[in-house]
Amino acid sequence: MEPRTALITGASAGLGAEFARQLAAQGYNLILVARRLEKLQALASELQRSHSITCEVISCDLVDPAAPAALYDEIQTRGLQVDYLVNNAGIAGPNLLEDRDWQAQSDFFQLMMTSVAHLCHLFIPAMQQRGFGRVINVASVAGRIPRADGCNYGPSKAYLIALSEALAVTLEDTGVNTCALCPGFTHTDFHETAGLQEMKSSMPKWLWYPASTVVADGIKAVEKGKPICISGRIYRLIDPFVQSVFTRRLFRAPGRD
Repeated sequence: MEPRTALITGASAGLGAEFARQLAAQGYNLILVARRLEKLQALASELQRSHSITCEVISCDLVDPAAPAALYDEIQTRGLQVDYLVNNAGIAGPNLLEDRDWQAQSDFFQLMMTSVAHLCHLFIPAMQQRGFGRVINVASVAGRIPRADGCNYGPSKAYLIALSEALAVTLEDTGVNTCALCPGFTHTDFHETAGLQEMKSSMPKWLWYPASTVVADGIKAVEKGKPICISGRIYRLIDPFVQSVFTRRLFRAPGRD
């Protein structure tokens, strides 16, 4: 059987880079997508040496509404086939009520939701035709818990969870599995990049999980056909209470000071 190929967005660091490492170890060829081309090239060189796979790198900013179609066209031009799609690109985003620049809000929606739906729209039909596909949409526990904060990040992740569930029902028995991966607090460079390092430092260490655990959980879940994967034992324990109409109000998370 020909080696299969995984497309990973936001692959230059954090969970995206960890997905690249774990899927490369499973023998997948890779298409690595992010804005930072130098970081992608360094990761591609590392993985090609260590796993004898092929790595294509494409610089792409999914904030641009034209980017998903341009990415799809570039992949077709290179003669590549996408069997595994990891929608991982994301940012913390602006505060919906306090940040008055609507373009920043619109860019956030494009990156976090519209581009994900667009990439699913572009790549999943061919997976259906071939009878095999894997799609992981990187969501968050924040999409499961109401939070008095910026009113953007959690709701955007809630959309990815709903989208993944709907796709899973629609694609049942086609050989294409979709999963919303919902990590809690995860050790990556996300918080430093988003200016949240002080918040991270103030939180209990037992709430945090390594990126390797989160990614392994997501890969196992999508293989098993689970539409939602809550990563981390602590978060799996509290999730049923968060979702219950009887106890949900007790888990409303306060915002950052």
